[in-house]
Amino acid sequence: MLTSLEAPDPLPARMVNEFVYCPRLFWLEHVEREFEESYDTVDGERVHRRVDQPRGTIPDDIAQMRSEASSVELASEHLGVVAKIDLVRADGGQAVPIDFKRGRAPAIPGGAYDPERVQVCIQALLLRENGYRCDLARIYYAASKTYVDIPIDEALVTQTLNAISGARVAAVAGTPPAPLIDSPKCARCSLNSICLPDETNALRRRNGETRVRAFAAPSDDRIPMYVMEPGARVGLSGERLEVRTDAGVQADARLDDITHLSLFGNVQVSSQAARALLSRDEPIFYLSYGGWLSGYARSINDHSLDLRVEQHLLARDKERSLAIAREIVFGKVKNQRTMMRRALGAKAKPALRAMAFLMHRVQHAVSADELLGFEGAAAQRYFEAFGEMLSIGTGFEVTGRNRRPPTDPVNAMLSFGYSMLAKEAVAAALAVGFEPGLGFYHRPRPGRPSLALDLMEEFRPLVVDSTVLTLVNSREIRPNHFDRRGRAIVLTTDGRRAFIAALERRLRASISHPIFGYQVTYRRALHVQARLLARAIQGDLPQYPPFTTR
Repeated sequence: MLTSLEAPDPLPARMVNEFVYCPRLFWLEHVEREFEESYDTVDGERVHRRVDQPRGTIPDDIAQMRSEASSVELASEHLGVVAKIDLVRADGGQAVPIDFKRGRAPAIPGGAYDPERVQVCIQALLLRENGYRCDLARIYYAASKTYVDIPIDEALVTQTLNAISGARVAAVAGTPPAPLIDSPKCARCSLNSICLPDETNALRRRNGETRVRAFAAPSDDRIPMYVMEPGARVGLSGERLEVRTDAGVQADARLDDITHLSLFGNVQVSSQAARALLSRDEPIFYLSYGGWLSGYARSINDHSLDLRVEQHLLARDKERSLAIAREIVFGKVKNQRTMMRRALGAKAKPALRAMAFLMHRVQHAVSADELLGFEGAAAQRYFEAFGEMLSIGTGFEVTGRNRRPPTDPVNAMLSFGYSMLAKEAVAAALAVGFEPGLGFYHRPRPGRPSLALDLMEEFRPLVVDSTVLTLVNSREIRPNHFDRRGRAIVLTTDGRRAFIAALERRLRASISHPIFGYQVTYRRALHVQARLLARAIQGDLPQYPPFTTR
């Protein structure tokens, strides 16, 4: 985070506009460098298209100006701001800045809202700093094709200078400003799913209500692309990714429909396709044929640097790390117990009592080693009962968890599924801005995405274990979907395809969020948990809330 009230770079006038509109939006966009496109932002680019190209100049004597100048960039070290003025025109011996807006002129006193008034006032002050008389600014509203005059009076100048000062303080505060409470602004905000205003207020008990507005549709049409065919090549054709083999095009998908690309084994991706994905901030994951994550490529478009600073500081603090780790393990054990209760009911009473006792012990663990012991004891109880949850025995017998290597089909599916879930958790961590290798429960180890392993713990039973149970009990997976390699049992290519298809169905299944009540997919719930973990680390939430179901 910045350590001085003197910002190293001038504040853009547009960011001061955001600060007046919503200090938290300013912090997310200016400090964390978060941005998401929406209809409003895309339409705004269309409205500005005519004035985004520099054209014309402003003469020293404004009276000699015969036309107009567009996309005029001015800055002031004294004010500490910079602005790109859409249009500058001469009017009655003074320079008049004109700012283009996509919407309709509001029917309110003054003709414009405060954020827009402050933005054009900054433009006027910059023109004054450069020696021009400027007592008037204008806003052009494209939807109503209306110009609104904004007088640059002392009251507006004072309001603007206070806004600049407030934005500077917010930029170096180190923690995000509090979200707005039940504001209609949030519903149309493109950063709603990043900001999580209602969720944060509910967890901080600031709004006094239990209703939390859904931040987006529960389903997400954008999904990962998996390429497993040995020797396949992923290339770019226009705005589509194509998967080719020697037999020709085997599959294709629109770039805008893909969240990330997963390549298994000896699959190649062209430089053009890689650049197209990375330019959209979509990562590329490289996995072995068996599903082990070997590495990933990500965009250089870094954001959330302050978050990573706080992540490193917290990871060095044993007490604060343990507090988060306790919540993570509690969520996992509770979800394991829920799976047992749903599948076995009264038959599992002794195991359920033991799991409830371990949940209590987890919440009061005094060290990371003790917490690890409680988690291990819960896992032993859970996996001893896992075989009883399977309705089909022949070929799918299991007496507990084994790995490295898995020696039966059920454990082979569990291992493969956890690898796929770890990849999803890495994608969520990257989207939020975390360092995936620096965890709080799983301690850092070279080559291990420790934070991603932390994030996925609560979702192991609900996503992967549930997928395994569904595949076996519905007979979608069969013994011929597995091979034996030495002591190890592994999924065949067809088996991996069947498993991934079932896992994707589970990740895209819509559920009622256990804390907030709205409909959300498991994949989006994982991303929400990553956001909530970030908010807890940055002091925006008092503690991390685990994801648990009833």
